[in-house]
Amino acid sequence: MKKKKILSCILVISICLGIAGCSSKSNNNGKKGNEKEKITVVLDWTPNTNHTGLYIALEKGYFEDEGIYVEVKEPPEDGAAILVASGKAQFGYAFQEYLAPAFKPGEEMGITAVSSIIQHNTSGLVSLKDKSIETPADLENHSYASWDMDIEKAILKYLMEKYNADYSKLEIIPNTISDAPTALKTNQTDTIWIYHAWDGIAAEVQGLETNFIDFGEIDENLDFYSPVLIANNDYLENNEEDAKAFMRAFKRGYEYAIEHPQEAAEILYRLVPELDKEIIEKSQLWLADKYQDDAPYWGYIDNDRWDGFYKWLYDTEVIDYKIEAGIGFSNKYIEAE
Repeated sequence: MKKKKILSCILVISICLGIAGCSSKSNNNGKKGNEKEKITVVLDWTPNTNHTGLYIALEKGYFEDEGIYVEVKEPPEDGAAILVASGKAQFGYAFQEYLAPAFKPGEEMGITAVSSIIQHNTSGLVSLKDKSIETPADLENHSYASWDMDIEKAILKYLMEKYNADYSKLEIIPNTISDAPTALKTNQTDTIWIYHAWDGIAAEVQGLETNFIDFGEIDENLDFYSPVLIANNDYLENNEEDAKAFMRAFKRGYEYAIEHPQEAAEILYRLVPELDKEIIEKSQLWLADKYQDDAPYWGYIDNDRWDGFYKWLYDTEVIDYKIEAGIGFSNKYIEAE
């Protein structure tokens, strides 16, 4: 499969870069040779511009500077959070909206979000313009390709009801679509939940005329952090300095992408040549001022917005358990120095 092919390529690249890094004589942690700290990062999906900072940090030796050997793994079918929670990976990419069960009292998974990737939510619903789906009210009598997740469907139901629409009139099609533009063109579905920085840009590159319902813009409660970087709690507790060293290099990668989007695009394409170069370049330019946006520094997680989203999930009965304020995230490892 294309997904496995791309991720296998990245895994090989990251391993090679890590091995090359092991040849250095020393590092600022005082380790030598092959004593470098090994850290595993698991992706959330196939490589894309959400991950650019990671690949820049690998390519430019930022992890090596910190005395770290980084291995990148493909995600299991049930997501990166499972792998990170099990301790088989120290860090991984995930999404705040789907992390709620990880923080359910009494059933905590032992993970923490340690940085945002993009400061504001850029996800939403895309559809071809001729479908005339401009607001959630227009979803009636249309089809939607779903990951079949409870929180996902509850958010859609909330939005439709907010716009006085009947959720029962939305046809839910359980279908994990990897190529949104093609799915729209071939009428596999009328609308899909996408992340504009990738599938939205891909649709533009293909010349499709689309409508986009931006969740964060139409409802402030839906300006959640998507995606984030998560870490294993036991690892953070027992390896604080190594975790901070990893995060310093990781942060440098995204700061480079912000300052040099064209060069960042070239690095990502060089490491993942299976991707569409034009999509990478346009996506990287689009994301350059959105990675940090109005935050005091890249990676910052606003506690009011983080807590507010989970409070909203509970208040609207999307979930039936309270997630206490301050649970599930920390700026300790990414804070400005």
